[in-house]
Amino acid sequence: MDKGLHFMICVVTTLLLLRESSQAGEENDPEMLPESTSGLGFDSRGSAEGLPTLTVTTILEDPYVMVRGAELEGYCMDLLRALAGMLRFQYRVKVVGDGQYGAVSAGGNWTGMIGEVLRKEADIAVAPLTVTSAREEVVSFTTPFLQTGIGILLRKDTVSQEMSFFHFLSPFSKETWTGVLFAYLLTCFCLFLVARLSPSEWNEPKNEENHFTFLNSLWFGAGALALQGVTPRPQALSVRVIAVVWWLFTLALLAAYIANFSALLSSGSEQLPIQTFEDLVKQRNLEFGTLEGSSTFYFFKNSKNPIHQMIYEYMEKRREHVLVKTYQEAVQRVMDSNYAFIGESISQDLAAARHCNLIRAPEVIGARGFGIATTHASPWTKPLSIAVLKLRELGDLDYLRNKWWESSCLRQSGERWSPLEPPALGGLFLALGVGLALGVLAALAELSNSSRHMAGHAKKSCCSVFIEEICTRLRIKESARPSQEMSGKTNA
Repeated sequence: MDKGLHFMICVVTTLLLLRESSQAGEENDPEMLPESTSGLGFDSRGSAEGLPTLTVTTILEDPYVMVRGAELEGYCMDLLRALAGMLRFQYRVKVVGDGQYGAVSAGGNWTGMIGEVLRKEADIAVAPLTVTSAREEVVSFTTPFLQTGIGILLRKDTVSQEMSFFHFLSPFSKETWTGVLFAYLLTCFCLFLVARLSPSEWNEPKNEENHFTFLNSLWFGAGALALQGVTPRPQALSVRVIAVVWWLFTLALLAAYIANFSALLSSGSEQLPIQTFEDLVKQRNLEFGTLEGSSTFYFFKNSKNPIHQMIYEYMEKRREHVLVKTYQEAVQRVMDSNYAFIGESISQDLAAARHCNLIRAPEVIGARGFGIATTHASPWTKPLSIAVLKLRELGDLDYLRNKWWESSCLRQSGERWSPLEPPALGGLFLALGVGLALGVLAALAELSNSSRHMAGHAKKSCCSVFIEEICTRLRIKESARPSQEMSGKTNA
């Protein structure tokens, strides 16, 4: 018994030792990356002997690089860990000393991260660093790991339009309202026409009065729109067919109107009055600016577009007042004052996701990308580009984008209210048209059946009686007037 117990203890101990040694081997192998996307958190800063160590310069900007306790985290840090694991290098991260991205100073020297790479104070720059032609002349960039552009960040309550006097018409577009009005008039005319043609609605046109006059038909259609029953009530099958189809049409139409009107009220505003950069230049209520020394500022400076030149001249004349030092300062200023920030659209999307009272204008100009900067002679440029492409193909860059740009607002990015256009209600109008056609055909069938019986008694052809009935019912006032005059002469 003691020997068996001793044997089992030895076996268990051996298995545990083998398991620990295999796990240690996996952790010490810098090429081992977990297969799942969560493996982007692999930390290759460990003391692995024989691996080159790169000095990485970056800038503090949410969510690219942020300070959490004693460590840095963010999109760029996760990207850097993944690249280090794929290319087998260690790294040491330093925050840029002057807090700048990189621009040419008055003395001709480069500032910011570009300057540190040129002075070889850092081997690479991993940050939201925009690839521009001026920067490409002095440093090399890898394949962009993020695509962006230049957008306008606004606060909702500074740009929302006052509700117009006819705000209640906004749920439908002008074309839809025109279609509804045409459908209403056409339906009322069909009611009037079918009620005159149908023998079941009035048997003796010369002696009876038809209650479905055109004005009464308009009143009947309006009552259905208000979900109210009005007189006269239809008696003939053909008139009832048209009435039922019109009631169903109005029910669906009112349901769509109420739903879209509720969405309109909850959206807070109709449409942003500032949709483009031209709208921004024309308005006088908001100040606007960008980051001092950023690529966005030099984009407007070098652009030949007249609108862009006007934006640059505005910012240059008021640079002490409208240009900001950091991205955080820009977001805070937009939230606290009548200020519009011009900057990277992808960063503005993050601000709109974190602060639900902010919104980005639809227009984006100057498509560009964020790349990793190296020196021209660096042997790391091409390997880093290939590694970025591999991460994109594996979906890891999309994973990082979703991870760090997750919205805390209930509103989804890009979800905007819009009025209902005619195609959205096309089936509804089609059903109404089919119902009207059925009603007219039913009225003609009723009149044809009645004419057949009358032709048998009068010994006339069915067609002649049918035509006489149509002429009599459609011209009842003209035929009634001579009969009234004849009766007046007889009484006299």
